[in-house]
Amino acid sequence: MMDDPPKKNCKTFIIAEAGVNHNGSLELAKKLVDVALEAGADAVKFQTFKAENIVAKHADKAGYQKKRTDTVESQLEMLRRLELDKKDHKILFRYCSENNIQFMSSPFDHEGIDLLNSIGVKVFKIPSGEITNLPYLRKIGGLKKQVILSTGMADMDEIRAALDILVSAGTSLEKITVLHCNTEYPTPMGDVNLRAISTIRNIFNVEVGYSDHTEGIEIPVAAVALGASVIEKHLTLDKDMDGPDHKASLDPREFAEMVRRVRNIEMTLGNGIKVPSPSEIKNRDMVRKSIVAACNIRKGDLFSRENITVKRPGTGISPMMWDDLIGRAANRDYVADELIHLE
Repeated sequence: MMDDPPKKNCKTFIIAEAGVNHNGSLELAKKLVDVALEAGADAVKFQTFKAENIVAKHADKAGYQKKRTDTVESQLEMLRRLELDKKDHKILFRYCSENNIQFMSSPFDHEGIDLLNSIGVKVFKIPSGEITNLPYLRKIGGLKKQVILSTGMADMDEIRAALDILVSAGTSLEKITVLHCNTEYPTPMGDVNLRAISTIRNIFNVEVGYSDHTEGIEIPVAAVALGASVIEKHLTLDKDMDGPDHKASLDPREFAEMVRRVRNIEMTLGNGIKVPSPSEIKNRDMVRKSIVAACNIRKGDLFSRENITVKRPGTGISPMMWDDLIGRAANRDYVADELIHLE
């Protein structure tokens, strides 16, 4: 089982974001682990919080939450229904270990950080909403664990500040992976801005991944093509279930298809060195061309633009030697279409 997200030249680390799609049920959470494993994910990630610790009594819901949950209840009431307690976390951590998939969870408060650290979580995923939470960042940085930092709603200065806090608290930059992200559910295609993956990598010299909230699977696949080393995508058992995130998630079949396509893209990336591949070398002589006689040529005749031409196959003199051949005398007779030789 992987303990760390991968670095360069490794396969993409795929996180199935179960989040709160268990609707507060341990049994549904276990089923999400099962389908994440079956789909080929490397990790399954939940959310760790105590509602009273992270939201005020009268805090309003986000727009996407209002569309998919009871419009009367407050955000606090909604989150209370979606909590997993300490016992649930221990059970899920053990269940993931037994099934060879990495357990992850995003803590939303200091109590959650302590809980995850106490059960042995090795990679701490910082959700986008905490990127400006200095005491929270300092606490995670002080653990000196692997960190994955989501950057939804953030600009470059805020990313830089968060990284500085994590590093100054004790976590080296080499242990941090930054995820480009857009925190709208679903994210409009025009707001994805995948080129930010390269910008973040180049400016901060960190590993970069992508946390996706678009509909469908093509955007995570495109992110891998652009160099994302981590992909995070929401997973649900059923998009029609009640809850804030189900509609913006992939069902098990869709998630498995995303994983399959990501793995295909990985195979196509190669090492970046442009040389003939083993599969195409066999075609080279049949597809390339050679210098041949354009008509019958007698020994002693000078090769000219009128009596030589270029045709397949490529088993003779390369057309790149055309200028070297012009004006030289033929060393024997040639018939039309015969390969020219320079004995």
